[in-house]
Amino acid sequence: MNSFVILCLDDDPRIIEQLSKELVPFANLFDIISAESIEEAHDTLEFIAQNDQRAAMVICDNELGSDNGVDFIIQLDQHPVTQKARTILLNDRPQLDTIMQAVNEGRLNYCLTKPWNKEELNRVLIKELTTYLLKNPQEDWLQYSRILDHHRILKAHIDRQMSNFRSGFIQNTNSLDDTALAKQVADALHDFFNGNDESRACRTYSEGHLLTKEGTSNNFLWLITQGEVALYKDDDDGCKHEVVRVGAGHLVGGMSFVTGETSFSTVITLGKTNVIKLDRQLFTKVMNSRNELLPLFTNLLLRNFNRRLQGSIKTELRLQQTLKSLDNAHLQLVDQEKMAILGQLVAGVAHELNNPVSAILRGSETLQETIGKLTESKLDLENQRRGNHILQQAMQSRPLSTSETRQRAKQLESQLGDRQLARKVVQMGIDDHEHLSNWLLPQKNQLKEVMSEWEHYYQMGNFLRSINVCAQRIADLVKSLKSYARQDDESTHTVDIHEGLEDTLVIFENRLKRHQVTKEYTPFPLFTCQPIALQQVWTNLIANALDAVTEPGEIRIKTQYSPGSNKQSMEIVIEDNGKGIPLEQQKKIFELNYTTKREGNFGLGIGLSVCQQIINQHDGDIRVESELDKYTRMIVTLPINHSS
Repeated sequence: MNSFVILCLDDDPRIIEQLSKELVPFANLFDIISAESIEEAHDTLEFIAQNDQRAAMVICDNELGSDNGVDFIIQLDQHPVTQKARTILLNDRPQLDTIMQAVNEGRLNYCLTKPWNKEELNRVLIKELTTYLLKNPQEDWLQYSRILDHHRILKAHIDRQMSNFRSGFIQNTNSLDDTALAKQVADALHDFFNGNDESRACRTYSEGHLLTKEGTSNNFLWLITQGEVALYKDDDDGCKHEVVRVGAGHLVGGMSFVTGETSFSTVITLGKTNVIKLDRQLFTKVMNSRNELLPLFTNLLLRNFNRRLQGSIKTELRLQQTLKSLDNAHLQLVDQEKMAILGQLVAGVAHELNNPVSAILRGSETLQETIGKLTESKLDLENQRRGNHILQQAMQSRPLSTSETRQRAKQLESQLGDRQLARKVVQMGIDDHEHLSNWLLPQKNQLKEVMSEWEHYYQMGNFLRSINVCAQRIADLVKSLKSYARQDDESTHTVDIHEGLEDTLVIFENRLKRHQVTKEYTPFPLFTCQPIALQQVWTNLIANALDAVTEPGEIRIKTQYSPGSNKQSMEIVIEDNGKGIPLEQQKKIFELNYTTKREGNFGLGIGLSVCQQIINQHDGDIRVESELDKYTRMIVTLPINHSS
């Protein structure tokens, strides 16, 4: 049984039989139900309501014996299952007065005169059913795209997803204070567990209940919904000291839950306390079931981290004032450098998050334009199918260096007769013999026009891949926070270095298109590393290169590998043709708080310092070569067999 019904109303059994045959393509997703009289139709509507279905389309004959089909159509809004139904009126002959009656009432969507054209009926059904479906946002639109207007459905789906993301991550949180945000998260969690709490996530603890113990592993996250808890720290002598008290809206165990580290403090309830307790499996289940919770929860977690850091800074300042009054020598007990890094880290989160969020927002706008071009495509069905293949391939394409693209395009130029055309063919990944013989050469005379249309599919695939990369980057934000401060605990993976470089280039695509980018990749063996941390290195280096050049500038990315050398290592070189760095500044660029960015460019002075820490964690090296008014070249060397 499907969610929606197509109701056919005609007193001629032959018409009902003909409609049933012509509606077969829609029968998998819409129940086809017929009636021969208005009385039977009303009974059918009651049956539909009992089955919790709704009528998406009503096809009704104008003359039903002594009854008037127009009157039935006009009354559709009075029944809950047909309030939004699309309507088609059948006429044995054109009757302008009855048609105008239905039009004036706003309930007629299309009129067909018997005998109708099968193609016309099919076209009208696709258009009107698509319109009805898109007015039901709770439905899974994509499952209908194979029989309805897939271009409209795809565009609406992307618009809905981007709207949900934009409103969820940006709009819904920047106007909420901490209390309102915490309540919104708590209410959503309570709603999720209402009647479905086998794991007893919603709990009530009495006074003195232990939530976390300092120095021990922690696999749970607690959201305090009512009551108060105290956080304690042990000093060097094992004496316990109360650090802070927190109440409703605060998260407990957040850092250790996210990073897997041992608990930072001991947390004990101070009275009757209501909590929502989540383990990792339950947390994943909730977030997968309620996508809108992820941006809300991420913001709540970041705000808790920020409050904890601010509280630490205030405590540290009070401690410094006390120590100064006793003895200046006690200042050595304060780890000022580490505190400074942590303070800037919180400020840097928004800066680092800005690139992927901005890329997603820009990508959504570009996608809207590209979808418009696709819906207006003049390609035949076969070339549209090929375009869809190019789109899917672009979403998973492997990176090609500039030199390889040039070389392969040169081989094609003689066959296609156009250098630019050959270059586009290579970029789209359709330059092999099969595509050349079956796709390109048979339509050589119109290949420019076809390639121009295919390019929209290729660009759409690229932007979808970009959005996916950026969304994954945001999803890994909390884990990436640890990559700044303590990369040694991040899990290692075996990856292709070039994929990380390409993912980073996608994030900066909007800025890079204003410059000339040259890529020269040497095949590397797979490398065991901390990929999130290394991607932060590529992000910082490419961002610095973009800030250094004036439009139009040149940015060159080159990889080198010498497998026959005594110390097998790979080199990743990122070079720009900007103003360069003076020799005296080159010695300082890896120092904390030092920045060479021009006035007007945001710089914390921690990017290259963090890069150096990450590369050192991989037993590698990073160095700079620069000449004023000519170039700056950042060279990262990574050993193949490092201690991972």
